[in-house]
Amino acid sequence: MANKRMKVCVIFGGQSPEHDISCMSAVSIINNLDKEKYRIITIGITKKGEWYLYKGKASSIENGEWKQEKRNLKKAIISPDAKDKAIIVFDDDKIKRIKPDIVFPVLHGEYGEDGTIQGLLELAQMKYVGMGVCASANAMDKSFTKIIFKNAGIPQADWIMVNTYELENMNGVVSKIEEKFGYPCYVKPTSTGSSVGVGKAKNKKELIAALKNAAKYGRKILIEENIDGHEVECSVLGNLQPKAATVGEILPQVEFYDFDAKYISGTTKLQIPAKLPTEIIDRIREYALKAFKALDGTGLSRVDFFVRYKDNSIVLNEINTMPGFTSISMYPKLWEAVGKKYSDLLDELILLGLNRVK
Repeated sequence: MANKRMKVCVIFGGQSPEHDISCMSAVSIINNLDKEKYRIITIGITKKGEWYLYKGKASSIENGEWKQEKRNLKKAIISPDAKDKAIIVFDDDKIKRIKPDIVFPVLHGEYGEDGTIQGLLELAQMKYVGMGVCASANAMDKSFTKIIFKNAGIPQADWIMVNTYELENMNGVVSKIEEKFGYPCYVKPTSTGSSVGVGKAKNKKELIAALKNAAKYGRKILIEENIDGHEVECSVLGNLQPKAATVGEILPQVEFYDFDAKYISGTTKLQIPAKLPTEIIDRIREYALKAFKALDGTGLSRVDFFVRYKDNSIVLNEINTMPGFTSISMYPKLWEAVGKKYSDLLDELILLGLNRVK
């Protein structure tokens, strides 16, 4: 029976600021994969970019102790050689090859959602869960998704983009932003998730601080108008014929739904389904599918929107190609709300990865 189980390689950690969230997501996935169906192989990537085959307990992944368990670690890499289709494990003076049936890269942010690991897996000709190289890269960079979604006719928040070198003339940048948006406005690095580096500016001092902070995470910075409305999210699943789950609303108990509110402090509540008119929920689902298809999406995405309080108009915020899978994450909860259990969702994602066509 054990030999017939599908080998699923779960990759976690990574070099992005979302390393810890990746570990939390991976543990939830590992715990919910059917052990009678799957033999789970775990590859951990440290914040420094070191790759290890990890054979310890999943609980040590979540609390970060896995990196200290030397007895459970073996240096490992994915071979880019398409003939191998294997994970190369260095065991003292021996080399072993593990050939997974599919890879589940549970990596958020840079080097995980941006097409880089997808490119490695394509070189290796290994099956994997999630979007392909081009879709991942375009979805990760918010300045590109803005252009793609504009051309697809999807309403978005108004924006401008600045490069970090422009901050040498900080007064000029600030004046441009103040003239276009006033306050409050939002400042975002173009290529992070989980609200890493995102700031809300209510005055000039806060705007300068937010710009300087966003500059730590990349050379391109997005500034958006403030949208006074409901924060809602929709989960998408599929390849050529994707489907959208229901819509959930974020109810943060603090002013700004930042990284801490999402994952640490427990100050956020979810309303599933969102308390919005049925026709608005249906339109959000339509826009979510339209955004997914505009990127040539495969596998999964969570698409985030605002619904303005004043008139219920819908504004797309962003798309996430490997959304959080923690115990409090919206993506699996939205599917659970329409009758798809977490374990069944994972089964379907694996099947979509196996059958994904370029």
